[in-house]
Formats: sequence, structure tokens, C-alpha cells
Amino acid sequence: MTDAIKLACPHCAAMNRVQSARLDDGAKCGKCKQALFSGEPVDLTAGNYDALVNRSELPVVVDFWAGWCGPCKMMAPVFAQVAGELEPRMRFAKLDTEAEQALAGRFGIRSIPTLIVFREGREVARQAGALQGPQLRHWLTPHLL
Repeated sequence: MTDAIKLACPHCAAMNRVQSARLDDGAKCGKCKQALFSGEPVDLTAGNYDALVNRSELPVVVDFWAGWCGPCKMMAPVFAQVAGELEPRMRFAKLDTEAEQALAGRFGIRSIPTLIVFREGREVARQAGALQGPQLRHWLTPHLL
């Protein structure tokens, strides 16, 4: 793959173009100079949602969660571990449904945790309930860049 893909910086939301073959080479944002990938989930908010999900060509898996949710707390370290393994072939993001109720409502989140995979702003897969590492990797594999 030598095609350039468009993706947003998780720090400043500036759009960047990176050659697909060079995603693993420690790409930095052209605007703020910070790393485009950290191997950790990004906090998703109404303020950065459009850039990170709608305008980016990189697949994004969003974990819709809440601080009071026991299964969400159990799944958080699994989600973070898989993010470290699969990024930069997919962006990992977490959306706090209590803090971002309008955004969670927009996607009809009825139970948490709920995972949604987006490609260029379109929902392509959804999974309700906590998953273990092997299950999560298996579920995400068809959606990797």
C-alpha cells in the first residue's frame, strides 16, 4: 500500500496525510508536531468527533462507556491493550456517554459498553457488551486498514 490516507491529529485535530506504508514509522502531526499515534485510546468529544471520525480515512473503533458501569471498567484495560497492538491500522477512541450524552444519543446507545467501528464517518460494525482480548481482536480484524 503506497496510497496516502487522511487522518486527524488526536491532539490538535489538524488533518494530516500519511502514506499507508509509513503508518508504523512514528508519524507526527504537521501542525503541532506531536505523535499521530500513541498506542492508547483517544478521548472522543463533541469537539473532536468530526475530525477524528468523519474526516479521517483511518478506521476508528469507539468504546461508548460510563464511569459507573462495571463491565465498562472491566473492559477498559482490554481495550487499551488491543489499541496498543492494532494501532496504527485503526484508531481507538473512548466516548464517555455521561459527558457526551448528545453524541451517544445520536448513535442510539442503549447499553454500555457498546463498540462501534466507523470508516470515513459511516458505521460499519457494532457490538454491545464487554469482550475479552481475543474476541475483540477477532471482531476488529476485518476492519483494519
